[in-house]
Amino acid sequence: MNKRDFLLEVGLEELPARFVTDSMNQLKDKVEAWLKEERLDYDAISAYATPRRLAVMIEGLAESQPDIEEEAKGPAKKIAYDNEGNWSKAAIGFARGQGVNPDDLFFKELKGIEYIYANKFVQGKQTVELLPALKEIITSLHFPKNMRWGSNDLRFARPIRWLVALYGKELIPFSITSIETGSKSFGHRFLGKEIEISEPAEYKFALLGEYVIVDPVERKRAIRNQIEAMTEGNDWIIPIDEELLEEVTHLVEYPTALSGGFDESFLKLPKEVLITSMKEHQRYFPVENKEGQLLPFFITVRNGDHQHLDNVSKGNEKVLRARLSDAAFFYAEDQKLNINDALNRLEQIVYHEELGSIGDKVRRVGIVVQRLSELLQVDESTKKVATRIAEIAKFDLVTQMVGEFPELQGRMGEVYAELAGESKEVATGINEHYQPRFSGDDSPTTLASTIVSLAEKLDTIVTCFAIGLIPTGSQDPYALRRQAAGVVQMINDHQLDVELEQLLTASLEVIENRKLLKRESEEVRKDLIDFFKLRVRALIQDQGIQYDVIDAVFMDQIGHVPTIMKKAKLISEVREEEAFKKVVEALSRVTNISKKSKSDGEIQTEYFEKDEEKVLFEHYLKLRVHVEEALQQGDVKSAYQALASSEPVINQYFDHIMVMTEDLKVRDNRLYQMRELAAVIQSFAQFQAIVFA
Repeated sequence: MNKRDFLLEVGLEELPARFVTDSMNQLKDKVEAWLKEERLDYDAISAYATPRRLAVMIEGLAESQPDIEEEAKGPAKKIAYDNEGNWSKAAIGFARGQGVNPDDLFFKELKGIEYIYANKFVQGKQTVELLPALKEIITSLHFPKNMRWGSNDLRFARPIRWLVALYGKELIPFSITSIETGSKSFGHRFLGKEIEISEPAEYKFALLGEYVIVDPVERKRAIRNQIEAMTEGNDWIIPIDEELLEEVTHLVEYPTALSGGFDESFLKLPKEVLITSMKEHQRYFPVENKEGQLLPFFITVRNGDHQHLDNVSKGNEKVLRARLSDAAFFYAEDQKLNINDALNRLEQIVYHEELGSIGDKVRRVGIVVQRLSELLQVDESTKKVATRIAEIAKFDLVTQMVGEFPELQGRMGEVYAELAGESKEVATGINEHYQPRFSGDDSPTTLASTIVSLAEKLDTIVTCFAIGLIPTGSQDPYALRRQAAGVVQMINDHQLDVELEQLLTASLEVIENRKLLKRESEEVRKDLIDFFKLRVRALIQDQGIQYDVIDAVFMDQIGHVPTIMKKAKLISEVREEEAFKKVVEALSRVTNISKKSKSDGEIQTEYFEKDEEKVLFEHYLKLRVHVEEALQQGDVKSAYQALASSEPVINQYFDHIMVMTEDLKVRDNRLYQMRELAAVIQSFAQFQAIVFA
């Protein structure tokens, strides 16, 4: 079968950098799915993108679909003939639908019933006839934000300016809005010119000649190499922020890295201020020495060639100088602000119209901190530090620096608190109480910071649930899922000896006392527990734990998160052991039959008829104490080993005892015994949830 390469390029006004990667991948994935659906063979597919274009290259695309011959199943034989033994209307209609003569029909048996079949031949369509359908793929792309332009109805990320659709040397005709497909592409906006693409294979090279590197992987590699080359002979260390590198890659079509400098006096500013000014506002890479100290230099990436780099560098230095001058002014002015005055200003900032000001939130968090300190039985020193952190944790929100650089909240609070004479632990806690800020971020380092972070996140989550702001689907405007995941992470990281329900209750009671509940308390509590269960499950899944093990360790309540994690890890490890299946089978026999116990009676030893009942009862009494104590101490291995030791005793019992005997008193007593033993087993896990291959 003959093959040709195919090129599809969508030319656009500049896309936002954050749109580019996803849009490129969407286009490629949709085209791949279309090729599969249309049964079109190809050798390879590649995706390209710059701020001004999205493109797909299909190498070795077959010129037609393959012909197919397949069997089509029709009606059952009993309705394929009429009363006179001729083909029925159903059979004739089936043959017509398959494009065959009724005489070509034949019978085959399927599951004991005969059906009529037809061999159906479908001739493959020519690829050039199918390719115009790619128009629908382009218009189906979705973006974080869309726009309309001119009088067009199409909603797209940016206006479409040109389209290229070449199959070999053949143009594939279609149009989107008023733009017709052609073979003309465009180079760099300022350095390049319009070019004619004669065939797909020359696409990358033709654009490179017009100052466009269409492959984002090659662009990123070029930027990285250029930056690394600048360290040679300079004793510079340039830490490459991968997110910034990704963004810069999609801001340029032809990258050229260059350096610039700024006045050393600005190095008196906190390091984070300098980095934020360079990275967030200017997309610059900071420069450090081998000790990790900032140097008065930066690296930027130009969308262009090496011409007039000195002028470009001076222009960037001028812009950065203005930014840093502003930062230095803010830094000096903020130090004149008294912490108490800053806290008073928080009363004027609305947190939420139904929840009051940020000052109100600070007071709620302070009360929760007191309750959590009691639950965790921390010493007075830790409690005092946590209380102070909670009191002043938000004061930097009214500073000019945080107003200019919101991403520095917490860090500037730490700097200003130390300058105001607060202890190092309190100052650190102001910054750390926001942690973990995102998935993969570290938990706070101290117990005091952790208590405040828990209280702050719990207040946010519980107050939102209290007034009905519950995340639905992908909608989570207050980032409650992320904050709940942070709560679970901190409990586990610090192995806190507290049940998650206790934390929720502590925060919920504060909300109730403040009369902020807009829903029934028990309804809110249930929703919160269900919400946090999903976060705990996600934490366990992140450890590579199988779904059935997660089901096994989950109870109606969440309880002690570190213990749940330990149980899940232990079961995942021991399930590979040969004896594990026998243990699970024995324990599951108990829990399964225990469900038949209909009353709350107690075990009466006088109703024991056989020694196996006595042996199991004595084993149960020791087991109950051992498992309870081991779980309280977090020693899940010892608890499991005790349960595993029950296997021969349980099997011996069932080999000689008929639980469901006709004597009702004896039967009930045996069921009571099963119920009590099952409660001990299920305090560890629901072993019947484990799935064996």
